[in-house]
Amino acid sequence: MTRLSDLFDLSGKVAIVTGGGSALGFQIAEALGEFGARIALVARKEAALDAAVTALAGQGITAFAFAADLSDETVHATLVDRILEQFGRIDILVNNAGTTWGAPAEDYPIEGWNKVIDLSLTAVFLLSQMVARRAFLPQGQGAIINVASIAGFLGHHPSRVGTVAYNVAKGGVITMTRALAAEWGPRNIRVNALAPGFFPSKMTAKTLDEHGADVIAQTPLGKLGGDADLKGATLLLASNAGAHITGQVIVVDGGASII
Repeated sequence: MTRLSDLFDLSGKVAIVTGGGSALGFQIAEALGEFGARIALVARKEAALDAAVTALAGQGITAFAFAADLSDETVHATLVDRILEQFGRIDILVNNAGTTWGAPAEDYPIEGWNKVIDLSLTAVFLLSQMVARRAFLPQGQGAIINVASIAGFLGHHPSRVGTVAYNVAKGGVITMTRALAAEWGPRNIRVNALAPGFFPSKMTAKTLDEHGADVIAQTPLGKLGGDADLKGATLLLASNAGAHITGQVIVVDGGASII
């Protein structure tokens, strides 16, 4: 009989978590590390990465920091090579890094559009492509978890500032998840996504300062996402407990998107 504890066990696995220095990325890294994975944390800011590595070490989790600007399309091959040199393998890729830009659609600046699309969509593909090419396909297995958003299914509320590029990017991540899952499934690479609702973070701080009470009131569970609310879904999709799940999106939003 297969034990559930064995299905969720990630001992010996190596996971990349982008945007891993804080907020959702750090929560995801904690979940994977607690169940045995060694973590490659990737973000632009070295200070935040170093602090995250120290915090994870305090929990007995092995993690190393890899500073990189993923919006630069030239960095992905070198980054993957550095991680393989450090760990010798890659088993899990969590594409969490992203950004947003708020402006009315009629005034949306091209620099804002490009910034959001480059990091939140294009970089997700490029890193997935490179990890598949250098690690997953040669070793015959791998798991990708893309962090999308309920914004990929919805428009923004008309009382709030426009986020058209973010909506487009996250919608693209959802479609990309399904496309890659279909193409790479026969080669034993699973590709799934998480679609969080509102969680406290630097990215959501301004919206929650101005509209937090409304956001909570419009959420059936009556609260924002918390420090552990992505952990269970992440572990399911990363581990053998989710071995027959691919091309799916798990929405983690307290029910906000159902009303």
